[in-house]
Amino acid sequence: MSIDEGLIDWISEALEPMGTVTMRRMMGGATLYLNGTIFAIMDSGTFGGALWMKADKESEAIWEAAGCRAFTYERKDGKMSSMPYRLAPDEVYDDADEMRRWAALAVEAGLRAPVKAAGKAKVKKG
Repeated sequence: MSIDEGLIDWISEALEPMGTVTMRRMMGGATLYLNGTIFAIMDSGTFGGALWMKADKESEAIWEAAGCRAFTYERKDGKMSSMPYRLAPDEVYDDADEMRRWAALAVEAGLRAPVKAAGKAKVKKG
């Protein structure tokens, strides 16, 4: 399955007043950034073909109050795991103001997220 290019266009248009949306394809889905800060992921159908917005402990209560379920999945070993994302509220798909409101919350979580250190290349000796 492929990602919904129309949805990406809608997100970019709705968030234009806030900045530039860019996308990086990964594992059959996409990671979305606003002005270089990760704020959402999209899947291609594996997890419902949905838009998942970045969340964290600080914003958790807001997402929970809106009924936005957490991103969970079953690992190969059968155990459940999660990622810090919440299913976007239905309103974001057809209301640009709502898209901007929820995206702002997600960008704030993205800005608070610890920066992962780039892996150092191993030098083979000998």
